[in-house]
Amino acid sequence: MAKRILLLGGHGKVSLLMTPKLLARSWNVTSVIRNLDQKNDILDAGKNGPGKVDVLIESIEDVKSEADAKRILDQVKPDWVVWSAGAGGKGGPDRTNAIDRDAAIHFIRSSIATPSISKFLLVSALNVRRGRASWFDDESYASMQKVNTEAMPAYYKAKLAADEALTVLGEERVKQEGRDKFSYIILRPGALIDDQETGLVSLGKTPARGSVTRADVADVAARLLENEGAYGWFDLLGGKEPTAEAVARVIKEGVNSMEGEDISVMKSNM
Repeated sequence: MAKRILLLGGHGKVSLLMTPKLLARSWNVTSVIRNLDQKNDILDAGKNGPGKVDVLIESIEDVKSEADAKRILDQVKPDWVVWSAGAGGKGGPDRTNAIDRDAAIHFIRSSIATPSISKFLLVSALNVRRGRASWFDDESYASMQKVNTEAMPAYYKAKLAADEALTVLGEERVKQEGRDKFSYIILRPGALIDDQETGLVSLGKTPARGSVTRADVADVAARLLENEGAYGWFDLLGGKEPTAEAVARVIKEGVNSMEGEDISVMKSNM
């Protein structure tokens, strides 16, 4: 049976690149956008199928509760949810918190509480973590600290809250039902650039500095979704390993970039 995917933030650059990759796998996509003027861009991205794409006009910024998120989920009835939305630095910290933190968490909570939803993929960011990863060199750690405390502190805190909510609640559901019933994926790319897809990445436990094309992010997201073994956090940069091989490797080896983070600390901050 073809999967129905709810794609939140459907007009974002990564989402527009991801849409044809999802449809190429014969999955059906409902793309959530806030502006009717964006509809033709979505339909154009999905024109080659074979999956079908449709558009839902909703403002994610107006999702103020789990009930608001549930209303959207009930309209679409997705099997999987993909969060690729964000304020994009527009509107200041309040808007960042409203979208990247609050709305994301409302969708996370509502999705995990919906038994028919079996996957949730969240597009996050490479530097979003509380502590120093064991594989970071000094330069990577210094870069992470600078981004999180100086360059984008509001964004960092908002994304961290969403990442940790999905991790804690996802782990609780997995514990109750098993990983074959639910899996969460947090894809954590470095600095995003608009170059052409390279098909070459560094995936898993990467340095905290570097860039990756949005097209490669979209490709990795689709490949992780189609693999039943994908689970946990995956850091992503441009690299030298073919994408298909990188995805297969991290899943076979059980690589999880969450390593070193403390779920008990996450719970205490929810």
